[in-house]
Amino acid sequence: MKKRRVVRGMAVEEGSGNVYADLGYPDSESMLVKARLVAKIAEIIGRRALTQTRTAEILGLTQPKVSAILKGRFRGISEHRLLECLTRLGRDVHIIVKPAPRSRSNGRLTLSVA
Repeated sequence: MKKRRVVRGMAVEEGSGNVYADLGYPDSESMLVKARLVAKIAEIIGRRALTQTRTAEILGLTQPKVSAILKGRFRGISEHRLLECLTRLGRDVHIIVKPAPRSRSNGRLTLSVA
């Protein structure tokens, strides 16, 4: 249940922590994971001061595709491809599959970034 409150005479609704879910996207969990992966990719690119052209060479993508990803237009890119980008940027990726707690019937997709 979303929390509503009034701040300075304006109704405010607290978000769920997933903007894609709040906007009603059916694939909101996947979109949030992709956004977090892209944020990590952008952080690494910035820290290494890579140009988009050099980044494209490292990732095996075109420069326009790198530009689109960094601008948040990654809907056509799979999570697997983004994980591959991270490994090409020198990061290890660990995927752990475990049972969901008994309190939930379905599993959940989450991402932890170190």
